[in-house]
Amino acid sequence: MAKEEHRTIRAEIAVPYTMAVGPVWTRFFEGLKEERIWGTKCKRCSRILVPARPFCSRCFEDMEEWVEVSQEGTIVTWCYVNYKYYGLTRKIPYITCAVRLDGSDCAMRHLIGGIDMSDIDKVTKRVRVGGRVKAVWRKEKRGDMEDIEYFKPVE
Repeated sequence: MAKEEHRTIRAEIAVPYTMAVGPVWTRFFEGLKEERIWGTKCKRCSRILVPARPFCSRCFEDMEEWVEVSQEGTIVTWCYVNYKYYGLTRKIPYITCAVRLDGSDCAMRHLIGGIDMSDIDKVTKRVRVGGRVKAVWRKEKRGDMEDIEYFKPVE
């Protein structure tokens, strides 16, 4: 019996969706439109979490106190992406990172930019764990995480 061949079809699928973000993230995103970064503070352990959250993930207490944090912070980890893969919408190369903003007790995921990314050796001279970064704001605000266009290394 002959081996059966199976046909394949190449297709791309987009799944648009609408997500309700609730009152805490709504307030957080409205702050970004004003170039302010807000966290919420736990009344039990005093941790300040950014992005703001409705409850503490450690204590499970409601977080009702709002605290504005700095637009500068420290790189906790980073990754240089120079490979295009399926579904990637961002132009390569780019750097994704986790940044702990001054005044907060956790890191938030974002991008590093504003530097020459054409050569990894040049990148590693500017970007390192423990390095300092500052938020660079997008001109046209929409009230979402990309209102912070990227974090730029500071000297």
